[in-house]
Amino acid sequence: MEQREIPRRTVLKTGAAASLSGLAVLKLAGPAQAFPGHSGEGVLVPWLDPTPPVPPENAEILAHPLDWEHLDSWLTPNDEFFTVKHYFQPDLSPVDWRLNVGGLVAHEQSLSLADLKALPKHAVTFALECSGNTGGAPFAIGLIGNARWAGASLRQVLRQARPLKKGVEVIFWGADSGKVTILDNSGVFRPVPPPDDPDAPGLHITERFARSMSIDDAMSGDKLLCYEMNGVPLPPDHGAPVRLIAPDWYGVANVKWLTHIEITDARYQGRFMARDYVSIREEERDGETVWTFTSVTHELLKSTPAKVTRKGDQYSVMGAAWGAPIAKVQVSVDGGTWQPARLHRHRSVGASSGHRNEFAWAFWTFAWGTPTPGVHSITSRAFDEDGNVQPTPDDPRITSRHTFWENNSQITRRVLIP
Repeated sequence: MEQREIPRRTVLKTGAAASLSGLAVLKLAGPAQAFPGHSGEGVLVPWLDPTPPVPPENAEILAHPLDWEHLDSWLTPNDEFFTVKHYFQPDLSPVDWRLNVGGLVAHEQSLSLADLKALPKHAVTFALECSGNTGGAPFAIGLIGNARWAGASLRQVLRQARPLKKGVEVIFWGADSGKVTILDNSGVFRPVPPPDDPDAPGLHITERFARSMSIDDAMSGDKLLCYEMNGVPLPPDHGAPVRLIAPDWYGVANVKWLTHIEITDARYQGRFMARDYVSIREEERDGETVWTFTSVTHELLKSTPAKVTRKGDQYSVMGAAWGAPIAKVQVSVDGGTWQPARLHRHRSVGASSGHRNEFAWAFWTFAWGTPTPGVHSITSRAFDEDGNVQPTPDDPRITSRHTFWENNSQITRRVLIP
């Protein structure tokens, strides 16, 4: 995929490297959740710009990025759903595990897994994307997967705890932690050195993974205390026994190995809120340069071509779109006129007619016909139901970025037609 060069392309080798977000997958009994038309779709025509493998030095951080050319299932199998680990993977016993809900609440809670399963079960299909997907390292272009997540309602658990009026923020604490260096001796912020460098100057601390959101955000929508993924118990590398699932939020907000929820009266300013997963942009305002800093939160509208196939002398392009309720997708070949792709609406098993999965990805296909031999470029762009369009790589919102988070620009792939 064509990507704009940005500073810190080697960031995945540093402490900030470990800052990609995590995900998950499926294999359900019953009818296959396959891509429409997968059976007999034709011969795969490989991209000229294949995704390089994850380097060995990053293998403990990132695993199982999506292989776009072999995408054939609407739900991503659990053993193929990519994972990102910021620190280490804790080993939590489902029997001994407890979720503590405290802070500014009237009734503190200590819930077992059985307690959560005794509450009404809710489910949501959600395409979970890392905010660093297609934004930095050349091998980090498949950091997304679509799964059916199930568990207890976060809203219901918070209501049982009865947050006090002065409580404004909800912090979600994971069991994973690691050593980090955040300040040098002068008190000036510096890039985080590798955690295994005890001689680096600065303040060395052990910090637990945590993210927060406003209490209004936490109480709204379909957020889950998730213990099930694609019809089976949540796998350990995806956050078992319980993780937060926050549909419409980037992966980093979907805290894994959840052990504590805390209500506070101020915004949490930990590493993964205020120091990392922060988009830094340079803007011109009234002739002056202004730098803006925003924490990564909600997913953005996005699409990508996934693969090209040939059946006889006819070629087709298949892809996916996500990040918002998708209204349409268009495709441009060799920078030419935008042409409509066919959008495939997916209906959940057992859902009523017309049911939409607003947090899931949508598949699309483009009937290319019989292209001329040679090298061709294929670009897609998605539109949401509010009329927003996926931006071009030269859009100011994209070019002003000085970090690799939240890159939702149009993606171009190249293919050779013999």
